[in-house]
Amino acid sequence: MKLDSNTAYLLLGTNLGNRAQNLATAIAYIEREIGEVFAKSSVYETAAWGKTDQPGFLNQAIAVNSELEPLHMLKLLLAIEQKMGRVRLERWGERLIDIDIIFYGNEIMQDPSLILPHPEMHKRRFVLVPLNEIAGNFIHPVFKQKISSILFNLSDKLTVHKI
Repeated sequence: MKLDSNTAYLLLGTNLGNRAQNLATAIAYIEREIGEVFAKSSVYETAAWGKTDQPGFLNQAIAVNSELEPLHMLKLLLAIEQKMGRVRLERWGERLIDIDIIFYGNEIMQDPSLILPHPEMHKRRFVLVPLNEIAGNFIHPVFKQKISSILFNLSDKLTVHKI
């Protein structure tokens, strides 16, 4: 089934290897396999979150126009991670690349393999700071608040530096 083009907001993260190159490579794959990347945040450096005994991360939010269904998009994003060498050893562990779907339009979805909007995004400064840069006025379809408002009221104190 072909859908009309939708905007998906993705968060990229990397803390191994040439982190800046990992982000650029992931974006190139996304452009080829997912859709047009029409907005990119600055790149931000953060300490590891969740499992803190590992190198810091570079994170970047992007906006993509895509005609893919959300589950198909997820499948292709996981394949991109694998092509780039990602190995999943432990939750929140080190990784060459991580690509999360934060929003897919205003889609609200509860599937065993994909929950939309991302169920933890509203608690994480490393997600909200770059996302706010490119989509501060986007309204969270569940909370009915702008990203900028969610960020303003956030209790997470993790330091997020633009580089």
